[in-house]
Amino acid sequence: MSVTLVTGCAGFIGMHCAQALLARGEQVVGIDNLNAYYEVSLKEARLARLLQHPGFTFERTDVADRQAMRALFERVRPTRVLHLAAQAGVRYSIDQPDDYTDSNLLGFGNILQGCRAQQVAHLVFASSSSVYGGNARLPYSERDAVDHPISYYAATKKANEVMAHSYAHLYGLPTTGLRFFTVYGPWGRPDMALFKFTRAMLANEPIDVYGQGQLVRDFTYIDDIVEGVLRVLDKPATPDPAFNPQAPHPGRGQAPYRVFNIGNNQPTVLMDYIAAIEAALGVQASKRLLPVQPGDMTATAADTRALAEWVGFAPNTAVSDGVARFVQWFKEFYAA
Repeated sequence: MSVTLVTGCAGFIGMHCAQALLARGEQVVGIDNLNAYYEVSLKEARLARLLQHPGFTFERTDVADRQAMRALFERVRPTRVLHLAAQAGVRYSIDQPDDYTDSNLLGFGNILQGCRAQQVAHLVFASSSSVYGGNARLPYSERDAVDHPISYYAATKKANEVMAHSYAHLYGLPTTGLRFFTVYGPWGRPDMALFKFTRAMLANEPIDVYGQGQLVRDFTYIDDIVEGVLRVLDKPATPDPAFNPQAPHPGRGQAPYRVFNIGNNQPTVLMDYIAAIEAALGVQASKRLLPVQPGDMTATAADTRALAEWVGFAPNTAVSDGVARFVQWFKEFYAA
């Protein structure tokens, strides 16, 4: 039976994607190192949900451990790989760049080698909207150059895309990178704004609002992300027959390589996002307005036409609906 390897399975997106694969009756091997970047108890609670499924197997492994990853690939022999393990966070990368070098660069190299050795049918990996960095033209298109990252986290994600293309070109490994745009929803990350704001507001504490609340983000609901990821996973990358090396498209190639934005295409001002949280909680936030933090982009917005053309789907959940669902989960999870 074919097996899908999901790295970072105890993470926010990883758990949801693994659940969706299991619900389709697939065999999933999940790996995660359960690091302490944020509360491990939340990762363990996500993992507990997956362990209820008979089709799921878990191994606690670090993608940066070359010997362990080589052995894992030889033992599991996955048909497909969904690589979501990474050291996340733009701001943390400013203070702790070594963690990003280990997980996002060395770790990704180990994933590529494992996929090559086992002749994996498709590698889908997480990139990020952060790669657009200093670009000012919105919405961001896969046609845009992404040569000016403004955080080390973004630089590692750009590096992943380039590394993946080289393996697609040299070894014929079908690879697809997905540039996620500010994913939110139930079981989300505690370092993200929605989680921090909800927690503080329920405790009657002020919230830190950077960029004077005028930052713009293309907030993308987790269910839409999962739908897009699985559709892409089911459709391996192929060479672009229209690829023109005289005017190369950065998101495609003569190799079986693709890159897609996966965002909501409904950019939202941070103050409006906070208003949606206030409405869902029935609580007025006390706001501390602060300047933009180093490494933060002032605005993001996804052009999702390429994704819709490739798999017939693009995210579309309204922020008000998604925030309300998160708040309901948050209250139930922490009440329990």
